[in-house]
Amino acid sequence: MLAKRIIPCLDIKDGQTVKGTNFVNLRQAGDPVELGRAYSLQGADELVFLDITASHEGRKTFAELVTRIAANIYIPFTVGGGINELSDVDRLLNAGADKVSVNSSAIRNPGLIDEIAKHFGSQVCVLAVDAKQTPAGWKCYLNGGRIETGKELMNWTYEAQERGAGEVLFTSMDHDGVKTGYANDALAELYARLSIPVIASGGAGEKEHFRDAFTFGKADAALAASVFHFGEIRIPELKSYLCRQGITVRS
Repeated sequence: MLAKRIIPCLDIKDGQTVKGTNFVNLRQAGDPVELGRAYSLQGADELVFLDITASHEGRKTFAELVTRIAANIYIPFTVGGGINELSDVDRLLNAGADKVSVNSSAIRNPGLIDEIAKHFGSQVCVLAVDAKQTPAGWKCYLNGGRIETGKELMNWTYEAQERGAGEVLFTSMDHDGVKTGYANDALAELYARLSIPVIASGGAGEKEHFRDAFTFGKADAALAASVFHFGEIRIPELKSYLCRQGITVRS
């Protein structure tokens, strides 16, 4: 079995890490470079940095911040927000990012996934999906959850995989920040449908929630924010707990 990954996520707004509930009511959580460095030293497997208002405000993710992050951490990290064309990807990779995450731009222009995979390799392209469960099934949303699209979660992630996405980062907007556990039924369905890794996001509040995402949801990695940012769960303790539960994690 491949080792499961623990991934802190840092949502960035105006140069600071923030965290909210259901994508709103944001509060500050600290400097992203310092937090990233701390997580790197604590044993996080990867990091994700998302410029959460870049697409909504129509601007680019700050390459300068990415350069500072790369100089201070020692593990792979993904950057997302405001990535609309290959030149954006090139700029961020040159600044030190290992992967890029595309969400709104990929929904508007699915061919962007093909282009990233062709020019930089599938391992660079992470498809981020913000979705809500509706009476008609799981629907995907644009611009940080502000705009509903006609795309259905399972169909869209499968299309992205076929276009060359290397991973799917699935966030349940209904579970985001409420700390009642991940959307394990949807994760398990994604696992059954896809052949690429799936990262669970949205809902972590206790160590048991990570266990359930890996066992019931079959996720390859679990991403969380506030439980790490505000010291509710420490990564070394989480990994020790998961080991005791029989789940393979990186030391």
